[in-house]
Amino acid sequence: MKKNNQSKKNSKGLTPISTTKEWKLLYFQHGRPGLEEESELRGLCRHCELSDICGITKPESGVWRCVYYKALAKKKTNLYENVLNQLEKAEDIVHFDRDICKILAETTNELVVHFPVKMDGGRVTMLTGYRVQHNNALGPFKGGLRFHPLVDIDEIRALSTLMTWKTAITNIPFGGAKGGLQIDPADYSIEELEKITRRFTFALGNNIGPEYDIPAPDVNTNPQIMAWILDTYMSTVAPNERNRCLHVVTGKPIEAGGSQGRYKATGQGIVFLIEKWAKDHGFNLKGATYTVQGFGNVGSWAARLMGKNGSKLIAVEDITGVILNKEGIDPENLAEYVKEHGGVLDYPKAKPIDHETFFTTKADIFIPAALENQITAETAEMLNVKLVAEGANGPTDPEGDKVLQRKKIDIIPDILCNSGGVIVSYFEWLQNKRSEFWDLDEVDYKLHKMIVDAYERVRDTAEKFKVDWRTAAHIVAISRLETVYKERGIFP
Repeated sequence: MKKNNQSKKNSKGLTPISTTKEWKLLYFQHGRPGLEEESELRGLCRHCELSDICGITKPESGVWRCVYYKALAKKKTNLYENVLNQLEKAEDIVHFDRDICKILAETTNELVVHFPVKMDGGRVTMLTGYRVQHNNALGPFKGGLRFHPLVDIDEIRALSTLMTWKTAITNIPFGGAKGGLQIDPADYSIEELEKITRRFTFALGNNIGPEYDIPAPDVNTNPQIMAWILDTYMSTVAPNERNRCLHVVTGKPIEAGGSQGRYKATGQGIVFLIEKWAKDHGFNLKGATYTVQGFGNVGSWAARLMGKNGSKLIAVEDITGVILNKEGIDPENLAEYVKEHGGVLDYPKAKPIDHETFFTTKADIFIPAALENQITAETAEMLNVKLVAEGANGPTDPEGDKVLQRKKIDIIPDILCNSGGVIVSYFEWLQNKRSEFWDLDEVDYKLHKMIVDAYERVRDTAEKFKVDWRTAAHIVAISRLETVYKERGIFP
């Protein structure tokens, strides 16, 4: 249901983000339902260093919105800087060709589009979208589209670079790209989201294409969004060419040319890697405990598939709340609840807790599957786990990474851990090109082989160079790209 954005000014005399471009937005639910006063929420919030000028509102959905002023956004760790620093670290260890590293440190193309959309009430709003194409030395650009109010060009640059590393690690013939729209989908009706998606696709024009740049789902996007993109793109090409463009996007609904196993692919890949880690370490996953941050597509599928190993989900955090049940949470039941209610808040079979308690909850495995920079120096100190399996992109900042290494907590880094999505996207792309349709067993078999092979390459590289797994993963990726550039040469 569409939210009412005409919020009144708060007690500080400031208008919340929903009615001004002067603010940036971050969601956080403190796990304490029933808060009625703004002061109660402000007292609980440990995340805002600028509470004196903070605007807080509670929309019809009942989810608190904590609004951070732009100055706080500037203080956030820049994911793109982190990505470039990791490239430099790998370069220093292996002494890669510096000219090739210069190429990899830059994006190839950056597109920013501003476009109008007529809303349900007849008013016209201007929206901003991005598509960044990092590198296509290995094949067509490939990467997701996310809809989120905090999307900006630096984030998209970083994520497009990470996509290049993922495809290189997994040995699939794609480059890296990423895109996004600076919106909160919850603020729009289904009809408005369709208009926005189609208009964004039209604005991208021939900057995407089945053999050039292939989008896929990401944060707050899904198979339906991909179907709208497909249909819009196909309407822009000649009628006799349309059926040859089915692979312009991946992550489509099955009936529209999607692949079996694509929707669960990222979560499935995470679980395959956790199983491989457990085998390598002689660790029994039956009865093991795990926590999940983010219960969207990636987090919910990872949780459900972990449950099939006999592991026990004990705590979950998402944008609506944080819940705990040390006796175990049924991930299937929770997924049904979230589908109906929009989040884990008020889930009746677990108790609400706060953000700090979530991070201090003792478990064997932690799966961060939300947004970037969640594991910081502060939160990493709180963690009491054996393994962090990074389902999100960039969930650990550099200082948090140092703390995890000091505490000897194993990490399966994001560019390996969440690569299941792009692997099965590749399978979907191939099936569309070949007019084939693989069954789920075939998809899972091929995914398991490719992602475990990538795991072993990273593991062996970590042992060879005596480095952490994140650095090893970057070494694997950059080595492949360096080889290709040296074989092909630099034009002219």
